[in-house]
Amino acid sequence: MWEKVWNHEKIAYGGDYNPEQWPEDTWEEDMRLLKLAHVDILTLNVFSWAALQPSEEEYRFEKLDKIMELARKHKMKVCLATSSAAHPAWMAKKYPEILRTDFTGMKLKFGARHNSCPNSLIYRKYSVRLAEKLAERYKDYDHLVAWHISNEYGGECYCENCEKAFRVWLKKRYKTLDELNRAWNTSFWGHTFYEWDEIVLPNQRSEHLGEDQTAAQTISIDYRRFNSDSIMDCFCLEYDAVKKYTPDIPVTTNLMGAYKALDYHKWGEKMDFISWDNYPSNEDSFSKTAMNHDLMRGVGKGKPFVLMEQTPSQQNWQPFNALKRPGVMRLWSYQAVAHGSDAVMFFQMKRSIGSCEKYHGAIISHAGHENTRVFREVQELGAELDKLGGEILGSTGTAQTALMFDWENWWAVEYSAGPSVSLKYHDEVLRYYTALHTQNIPVDIVGEDDDLSQYKLVIAPVLYMTRPGVDVRIREFVEGGGTFLTTFFSGYVDENDLVIIGGYPGKLRDILGIWVEETDALPDTKKNSFIYGGQNYSAQLLCDIMHLEGAEALAEYQEDFYAGTPVVTCNKFAKGNAYYVGTRSEQAFYEKLIKEICEKQQIKPAADAPSGVEAVERFRGKEHYLFLLNHSEENKQVSVPVAGTDLLTGNIYQNDECLTLTAKGVAVLKWTEE
Repeated sequence: MWEKVWNHEKIAYGGDYNPEQWPEDTWEEDMRLLKLAHVDILTLNVFSWAALQPSEEEYRFEKLDKIMELARKHKMKVCLATSSAAHPAWMAKKYPEILRTDFTGMKLKFGARHNSCPNSLIYRKYSVRLAEKLAERYKDYDHLVAWHISNEYGGECYCENCEKAFRVWLKKRYKTLDELNRAWNTSFWGHTFYEWDEIVLPNQRSEHLGEDQTAAQTISIDYRRFNSDSIMDCFCLEYDAVKKYTPDIPVTTNLMGAYKALDYHKWGEKMDFISWDNYPSNEDSFSKTAMNHDLMRGVGKGKPFVLMEQTPSQQNWQPFNALKRPGVMRLWSYQAVAHGSDAVMFFQMKRSIGSCEKYHGAIISHAGHENTRVFREVQELGAELDKLGGEILGSTGTAQTALMFDWENWWAVEYSAGPSVSLKYHDEVLRYYTALHTQNIPVDIVGEDDDLSQYKLVIAPVLYMTRPGVDVRIREFVEGGGTFLTTFFSGYVDENDLVIIGGYPGKLRDILGIWVEETDALPDTKKNSFIYGGQNYSAQLLCDIMHLEGAEALAEYQEDFYAGTPVVTCNKFAKGNAYYVGTRSEQAFYEKLIKEICEKQQIKPAADAPSGVEAVERFRGKEHYLFLLNHSEENKQVSVPVAGTDLLTGNIYQNDECLTLTAKGVAVLKWTEE
C-alpha cells in the first residue's frame, strides 16, 4: 500500500491563514473566497504565541478555538503550528537571557523573529509547555492532520548559554581535552586548551575575520554542527510534547531547501515528513528549483514531501518584487508535485495590511475580492487538483543516478583557507545537477552516509571532507560495478578537517587511480583549456596537476607549464569505473560528459523532450505518471514515450504521438504497466 503524507484524500491545497490579524466579522467572507479557490487545508497559529500567552501563567485559547471551529465548519483540514518562532515581548523583558547574541557579539533586543536562543532553558521550557497545551486542547479535533513545529528554523546564537552548552557538546563528542586538541590541531598558533572553560565560541570576537573566514576551521565547523544540533533539539522537544497527546498525527517543520546553516540530512531523521518553502526568483533556472525539490525529497529518504509555502505572485524580500507571469504559478506548482510533493500550499491566504510582508503575494489581495488575475489562477489550479483527486498521492521516483550533497562538507569547503574565494560548494553541485536535469535524467540527492547500492551512477562534486566510512561505501559501490564521478578538491580532509597525509585525493586515491600533486587557482579573469571528444572546453577556477596511477587520461590541459598533463580521467576499478574532473568547465562539457556516461550505463531520460521542457516521472505500484513541464516562452512538441492519458485534459495519446505543450504548459500522462 502506498504511503500518504497525512490524512488527506487528494493533493492538499491551501496554506498559511492568519485570521487573528483581522476582525472576526471578516472571517466568513475569507472562507467564502478560500472555498471558491478550492482551498482545503489551512496552516494556522504560526505566529500567535503572544496572543496565546499574554503573561507567564496565563493562556488564552478562546480565539484559536473559534478559528479551529471555523475551519471545521467549512470542512477545512488544519496543519496546526506551535507558534514558537517568535516569543512574546514580556518574556524578553522578564528573561533577557532568552535573547540571541549575534556573530559580532552584540546582544539583541526584542524584535523580528527567530530571536530566541536555542540553548536558553527559559525558551525551551515555555515553548515546550505551549506545544503540550496546544496538543492537549486540540487532540480530538478530527480535522487536525499535521503539526507544524515553529517556523523556518534558522540563524545562529553566540551567547553565554550557547558557549556553556557548546562545551558540554564537545565533551560528548571528544570525551577528553587531549582528543579535542588533536582533532582541532591546537598546536597551531599555540591554541592548546588545558581546561574546558578556556574554549570560547568561534565568532568575530575570537577566531573569525568574517563569517566565512576563520583561523581555526575545525572549531568553526564544530560550532555549525553544534548550532544545527541545538536548534534541532528544540524541534525534538516540541515534537515529543505534541506526540504525547497525538501520537498518530504526523509532525513536521518547514525547511528551506539548500539552507546552509542547518544539516537537513540529520533533521530529516527526526521529522515524520519533510515540508519546505520554495521561493525562487524569476531569474533562477528551473534546474536550480528542481534541485531544491530533489534535495528535500532526498532528506526524506525518497518519500513524498509537502510544498508548505510558495507565493501566489510576489515575494516581498526580493530586491525587485516582480510578479509571477501568467501560468508560472501553476507551472511551478506542478514542478513541485512532479518532484515528489503531495501538496501545493501558499504563504499566504490573505495579505496583511502592515509590517514587512504586507506586499507579499496572497490569494486574497488587498482588494478583498475574487476579481483578480492571481485569484483566478489559484482558483483554476485548485479545480484541476480537485479533478486529479487521489491520483499521484504517495508515488515516488526510481532514479538510477545519485548526486551527493552534504552539509558538513559544504561548511568545510567554504571555511577552507584556500584554494579560491570563488569556490562555492552549492554552485559546483548545481553544475552537475543541471547537466543531468536538462537531459531529463532522474536523480536522487543523497548524503555521505546514505546507501549507494541501488544506483548505477554516483556523482560527488567537491567531496573535500570524507568522513569515516564514506570511502568504504564508494569503494564497495565501484567494486560492485557502479560508476563514480568526483572532482577537484576531493578527498583532502577527514571529519576534523585534518589533511589526510599521503597525497590527494586521500582515501579516494586508489579508486580514482590518480595522484594530485598541485592545484593552480585561477583568477576569475583567467582560463586554461582542454580538448574532450574533439571539442575545446575551458578550464576555470582550479586546475589540478595530477599523475596517473592506473587511470586513463580522457583530456589534457592545453596551456601553461602543465600543458599535456591529465585533466579528465577514468579509472577501471574492479567491476566499475571512477571518473575524475580536475577543473571547472562550462555547462556544455558537463552535459556531454554526463550524456556519454549515462549512455554507457544505459541510464535513460524520463522522456526525450526538447530544450526548455522538463520531464519527470513518479511511480506507484504499476501506475506511472509522467510530468511534462514547458518552462519556455514558446509552444513545444513532445513525442509521447508510452501510450497514456493526460490527467489534466483527458486526451489519450498513443506511443510516439506528438503532444503540444503551450508556453508554460503542463501535461501529466498516466499509464499502467501490463
